[in-house]
Amino acid sequence: MHSHLHTAYNINCEEIMTALDECHARGFIYKALGNCNDIKREVNRCLAGERYERAKHNRDQAKEKRKRIEKIWADERALEMGGGSAGATNTGAGNGEK
Repeated sequence: MHSHLHTAYNINCEEIMTALDECHARGFIYKALGNCNDIKREVNRCLAGERYERAKHNRDQAKEKRKRIEKIWADERALEMGGGSAGATNTGAGNGEK
């Protein structure tokens, strides 16, 4: 049924997805009468849980990356302020002497 869902990302849902495939293989009438609905809900719940975990992991990685980048930016600003003010003073003094 959902061949594109049988991926490494959803490996924890493999059993439930296979059960749904088997349920659907019993035939259209069996499926149409709602006999697979409970399994389908379990698949949806499992896939949503997997998606939530992946999103949480990605969010946590993004936060860590952002912290590193902001630290680099802060360090660069500190260097510019320290080096930039000394350079401006020297340049201003040089202009005043001429």
